[in-house]
Amino acid sequence: MPYLRGMSKDSKDSDTVAVLTARSPQRIVREGGSQAWKLDPVRAKSCTYLVCAQNKHHADHDFSDATQPHGTGFLVGRISRLSPAADAPDRWMIEVDRYAFIDRPQLWRGWRNPVRYTNLAELGIEPDELTFEPMPERERAVLAAPNAAAAVGGLTIAHAKTQLAATYGVQPESIEIVIRG
Repeated sequence: MPYLRGMSKDSKDSDTVAVLTARSPQRIVREGGSQAWKLDPVRAKSCTYLVCAQNKHHADHDFSDATQPHGTGFLVGRISRLSPAADAPDRWMIEVDRYAFIDRPQLWRGWRNPVRYTNLAELGIEPDELTFEPMPERERAVLAAPNAAAAVGGLTIAHAKTQLAATYGVQPESIEIVIRG
């Protein structure tokens, strides 16, 4: 079966999106996932896991808050949805609802692209050995992506209320949404 560079040979077994990120583990947890990725949203949405490996060679030191050695796998998250990345057209945030920290030196094997569709077994990660924690509530600024209504998986009433509350400086419970069909 032919495959694209950066993909597993047997793409039907791809349950994981692995990314090489310049953001720290703390920032990914604070933001509720990893962004801003150029990826195939349909393919990424079909995956179960996000695996983050550290990029210590990012040129923009104001952007990068990397804390782990280069190439080290540091986080596995259970993907909950994809949403448009804040302030980055045509890029996506991979949101997670549960996460586990890992310490896997040299997990990133020098693959050409910073996004790789793979599976946990190929990365040497056994999901039964991980202790997943629930993701804390994200920062309000991350939720206010300008085109969040286009999020893959749809927009929930709760998410819309949170975004509107952040925009207008009120509590989410102060927002009422009426849907007429």
